[in-house]
Amino acid sequence: MQVILLEKVANLGNLGDVVRVKDGFARNFLIPQRKARRATETAIADFEARRAELEKVAAEKLAASQAIGEKMQGTVVEIRQKAGVDGRLFGSVTNHDIAEQLTQKGFTIEKGAVRLPNGPLKAVGEYPVVISLHTDVVSEVVVKVIGEAA
Repeated sequence: MQVILLEKVANLGNLGDVVRVKDGFARNFLIPQRKARRATETAIADFEARRAELEKVAAEKLAASQAIGEKMQGTVVEIRQKAGVDGRLFGSVTNHDIAEQLTQKGFTIEKGAVRLPNGPLKAVGEYPVVISLHTDVVSEVVVKVIGEAA
């Protein structure tokens, strides 16, 4: 299926690009998230008429993400979890826990923005964690997992 992108999508294209994607990806993700529209002649004409407005909105989102990213850079997040004597946690620290702690510190972060490439954190220690605020803006925070006696 051919779609026209209404915003920049990682590994796919920029605003205004007409790309071919699998039908399920378009129907289940891109179109419902309002990241793309079917690339019909009327949709392309409508997009060209609204292009300046969409570019302005995209630039505002990027600027807001960059401002939040600069404030967030280097932030230390402490999370307390029950742990055994060997430092392994009973349970784990997930992206949801990290997003919740960042929200308590005043940043509005969705759990999908927290990138844990090796999966949930399962041991006591300090971990660098990448927060993807925008396709072009990433910020790194330090997560300190502190063990509590069970």
